[in-house]
Amino acid sequence: TAGIKKDIEKLYEAVPQLVNVFKIKEKIGEGTFSTVYLATAQLQTGYEEKMALKHLIPTSHPLRIAAELQCLTVAGGQDNVMGVKYCFRKNDHVVIVMPYLEHESFLDILNSLSFEEVREYMFNLFKALRRIHHFGIVHRDVKPSNFLYNRQLKEYALVDFGLAQGTPDTKIELLKTAHSEDKQGSCLQNNPTVALGNGVSVSVTAPKQIAQQSASKAADKRSSSLSKIQIKQGRGGKEDSVHHSVQRSVFGERNFNVYSSTYQNSSTKLIKLSKMIDVSSRKLVTKKKIISTKPVSNGAARKAASGCPSNLTCDCFATERVCSVCLSRCQQVAPRAGTPGFRAPEVLTKCPTQTTAIDMWSAGIIFLSLLSGRYPFYKASDDLTALAQIMTVRGSRETIQAAKTFGKSVLCTQVVPAQNLRTLCEKLRGTNSCKRSQGEVPSKSVNDSALPVAVDKQCAPETLGKQIQHLKSFQEGDGILEMKATDMKGWDQVPDEAYDLLDKLLDLNPATRITAKEALLHPFFKDMRL
Repeated sequence: TAGIKKDIEKLYEAVPQLVNVFKIKEKIGEGTFSTVYLATAQLQTGYEEKMALKHLIPTSHPLRIAAELQCLTVAGGQDNVMGVKYCFRKNDHVVIVMPYLEHESFLDILNSLSFEEVREYMFNLFKALRRIHHFGIVHRDVKPSNFLYNRQLKEYALVDFGLAQGTPDTKIELLKTAHSEDKQGSCLQNNPTVALGNGVSVSVTAPKQIAQQSASKAADKRSSSLSKIQIKQGRGGKEDSVHHSVQRSVFGERNFNVYSSTYQNSSTKLIKLSKMIDVSSRKLVTKKKIISTKPVSNGAARKAASGCPSNLTCDCFATERVCSVCLSRCQQVAPRAGTPGFRAPEVLTKCPTQTTAIDMWSAGIIFLSLLSGRYPFYKASDDLTALAQIMTVRGSRETIQAAKTFGKSVLCTQVVPAQNLRTLCEKLRGTNSCKRSQGEVPSKSVNDSALPVAVDKQCAPETLGKQIQHLKSFQEGDGILEMKATDMKGWDQVPDEAYDLLDKLLDLNPATRITAKEALLHPFFKDMRL
């Protein structure tokens, strides 16, 4: 298009060294901090080689650019980690030149991948993660679009180290500076609370804040009156059949409500009224009527509350409001860079010490999408909504217990049981695995209400009927729609080891979560070469 041609011309003007070396063909990717172009380079042999040109935004910090380059030069070039060929700079414009790997869109191939291809995909992802983690690099943005996959050539490449951070013992010198600013970790966090449809609320607090809080009886009564937790799927789109490429998120957004406090004057010790913001209408809602009052900004509220004496003890603990005492405290600073839906629990709860385990969680989410045939699996508008969505799969008690291990108190108004990962994935994918122990009765389908999502109630009745008939005939073996193992592409023979690995990847406790090195030695990959 004309717009892309103009961008290419501007790039040539900004970095004139490119003109004599590369012929830029098209724009192939665009993110917050960079734009990627496909170009060809005329080699001395006369052969034209395809290259990927990553143009970093001019406002990028020089240290951040240098750190990204060092990650590519030190760790890149082997074990499925993208390397770097050249780098060009003119004033504040930097272009990183990398080998080009032609790759498929994850969404386009998700439902056509065989189980063996999924196994190979995950094995190669862990090889890349083992490589970068060996050098003390935390990628922070592991997701399908950052792990390029050429299905035909069986080639893989982990890309984009723009958000990378170093571990305390990192071998990347330029990433070490990131660890000098952890002194603010002692600063106490705000006590945000989120309500998630049907009166469910979740809040997270730091341990020092807990010591200053006392949960009042009134708060207990209020909490117990809240109705049963249930995160429903949005009713936005139609359900595609199992064989279609286009999928939608397991979790929708439309049923989520977020609590927001209405602030009184600064002399008021506690905020007495709490209202809900309906995400779709953006209007404040009370029990009886809708008020189109504009909520006070968080900054203004914090300023108003800053005059509060520091020795006061709040009593908003375990309630759906935030008092002026809590607002007067400074927020805890912790890294939260990454893509929504792929952030680990310790990132969502602002844990100040984050390790390479956050990359393993993200790899687990990719594996969850591959096994369930749903992408993106999680889709949330904020961190606490994301945490609540994780609870519906991994369990609320388990999440609360794990949070304690890294110094966070998570409050949830209802107990949500953990899902069986095999049952969940098979229900979402629409398959039932035959890989069960002898004599075991096939598990009954879990009630729709017990799963984050079931068969879409909005899909055409005839489609729904066909899906039910297919599952019924497959389970009963009546021969009506008997499918061969080749047609199922191995999805009827998913071993228990796959779900055991998924369980270890989605370990809520980062300290015990499986590492990339351990994952490669897992029985799931027993016959694959390292």
